[in-house]
Amino acid sequence: MMYDVVIIGAGVSGAAIARELSRYDCNVCVLEKEEDVCCGTSKANSAIVHAGYDCKPGSMMAKMNVRGNAMMEQLSRDLDFPFRRNGSLVLCVDEEQLPDLKRLYEQGIQDGVPGLQLLDHDAALAMEPNLSDNVVAALYAPSAGIVCPFLMNIAMAENAFENGVDFRFNTEVEALRRSENGRWHIRTNNGEYLARCVVNAAGVYADIFHNMVSAAKLHITPRRGDYLLLDHETEGFVQHTIFQQPGKFGKGVLVAPTIHGNTLVGPTAIDVPDRENTATTQEGLDQVISRSQISVKNLPLRKVITSFAGLRAHEDGHDFVLGPVEDAPDFYDCAGIESPGLSSAPAIGEYIGGMVAGRFCFGAKKAWKSTRKGIISPKNLPFKERNELIRRNPAYGQIICRCENITEGEIIDAIRRPLGACSLDGVKRRVRAGMGRCQGGFCSPRVMDILSRELGLPMEKITKSGGRSNIVLDIQRGEGQ
Repeated sequence: MMYDVVIIGAGVSGAAIARELSRYDCNVCVLEKEEDVCCGTSKANSAIVHAGYDCKPGSMMAKMNVRGNAMMEQLSRDLDFPFRRNGSLVLCVDEEQLPDLKRLYEQGIQDGVPGLQLLDHDAALAMEPNLSDNVVAALYAPSAGIVCPFLMNIAMAENAFENGVDFRFNTEVEALRRSENGRWHIRTNNGEYLARCVVNAAGVYADIFHNMVSAAKLHITPRRGDYLLLDHETEGFVQHTIFQQPGKFGKGVLVAPTIHGNTLVGPTAIDVPDRENTATTQEGLDQVISRSQISVKNLPLRKVITSFAGLRAHEDGHDFVLGPVEDAPDFYDCAGIESPGLSSAPAIGEYIGGMVAGRFCFGAKKAWKSTRKGIISPKNLPFKERNELIRRNPAYGQIICRCENITEGEIIDAIRRPLGACSLDGVKRRVRAGMGRCQGGFCSPRVMDILSRELGLPMEKITKSGGRSNIVLDIQRGEGQ
């Protein structure tokens, strides 16, 4: 199948690039080895929209972070996903490190971060009473925010799809070559694709695809981050995102509110050889707990409801690698996308998408749709509107997930909408069924029933996350194994 552009990877960067290219008259396809969008780094991160003060001035990280942050508010309105500017604090807990905090402030000013302030001990604790008493000073960044990474990724992908972009899931790229006629041949486990241009947005695998086509090698190290997620009962423990002063392995362990009312603590920064190993470890979680106490006191650890880990793509030069590959014509890298990758994604999409469109002189679509509506949440509607919705469709009055108050109507919408969910995790990312205190212990069988009915599949074909993650096994027939 022939396309103008093939994008490898349906994470937040790939989806942002796809959405940007959907503005133009061109045929675009996104190839994703997993069963859904948002299955890699984009699903397991800190959900932070960084202000941009800790990026080296002039770097791609700095440029993309500040621009992406500025774009986020309008994008969230256009695509109907939750985003809030809650601000952030970087804590200094040692008088000797005060000069480093001031340098961070000056770097942020140089990067163009708006509204930065240096606060003393009293001002910092007045903003956040649960900060450690050892706090000497803090850098306050009012432009920092929090977002739902799943819904942001899904929203951009759905909007791209509605504007004509093809998405091919369960399609793993195995080899790349460029023929003499200038066409890229992309071999996958589901056949070959042809393209005039390839965009490499493959996360922790981006160096593998880069190195298939270029003599100038790229090296990415998977860096694991362990997190703890606390129950809704901890809402308000902190209002701002609380950072430690950055070091060799990143921004340290943060404590932050989530857009959905939980409290998030983490991550670690542990380099690992396995690009698929997202298992938490006791050592990692112990680090999260001990290091969080540098920032806050009385962290309510008895309210932990789950732990998880994600892998970020650390490139040796510690910068985003964005743009054309010199010795591989019409091959574009979007590699080394670690923190602040989520914050930068809208700007990365704009940058790479605009570059590719300019290279091939794609014309603008006359009927490009810039907006998208998310899934209706009855619990967030005024009482009268909720009752009217239930009157029109009783499924919105049937609670399936009690922890998060998610209804059957929401789950049906998650399955039926463009690029709809086809697994338990797909439903979970779209409407949060299974993300509450019981972590799906009560609602999973009912969600599986709805998936089975809506997809027309027997129960043993329903998976947790695609592939061989079947939950019900038919031993006699050997299915689901």
